[in-house]
Amino acid sequence: MNERHYTVTGMSCGHCVASITEELSDVAGVTAVEVELAGGSVLVRGTELDDTALRRAITEAGYGVADRAALPAAG
Repeated sequence: MNERHYTVTGMSCGHCVASITEELSDVAGVTAVEVELAGGSVLVRGTELDDTALRRAITEAGYGVADRAALPAAG
């Protein structure tokens, strides 16, 4: 399992969190999405995650992606 962390710009409410979660959950390989509204961070977990598809899902939901990072799976 892999993880990708993103800083998302433009989120301001619970609806934003729901929109991003829904869009990212539809991307192939995604098994979990955690969105932290206050810090603007998004953590995506899954297998064979496609960074381009994840970034596109965030922008299609109407938000910006400020940066990204990929981390290997733990344990």
